[in-house]
Amino acid sequence: MEVQSSDQLTGKQCEPCQGVEPYSLPQAQQQVAQLNDWKLTHDGKRIRRDWVVKNFLTAIDFFGKVSVLAESEAHHPDLHVENYKDVWIEIWTHDIGGLCENDFIMAAKIDEIPVELG
Repeated sequence: MEVQSSDQLTGKQCEPCQGVEPYSLPQAQQQVAQLNDWKLTHDGKRIRRDWVVKNFLTAIDFFGKVSVLAESEAHHPDLHVENYKDVWIEIWTHDIGGLCENDFIMAAKIDEIPVELG
């Protein structure tokens, strides 16, 4: 595994990952450190980022943009909204039960989506 910058990740497309080994905890720690405000969760098997957005409609608009990206990448994150403006996204590769390059590609691309913060 080569640690990649956010710019390197956004230049890639998600690829099918059946048979790919999940990143080890040290590999995941090195890669997540290259992303803005993402953190490891679930013993290093998922990544998550939290935002406080302007209002509920802003949250739904943001998730709409994320869903378009997810469909184009064929890689679908978990989207959460609570208290009408606290949102978070959690990403991992379900097929391998952990993290692979695709998860970090999605995170880097999500970071490029504009969202109005509260």
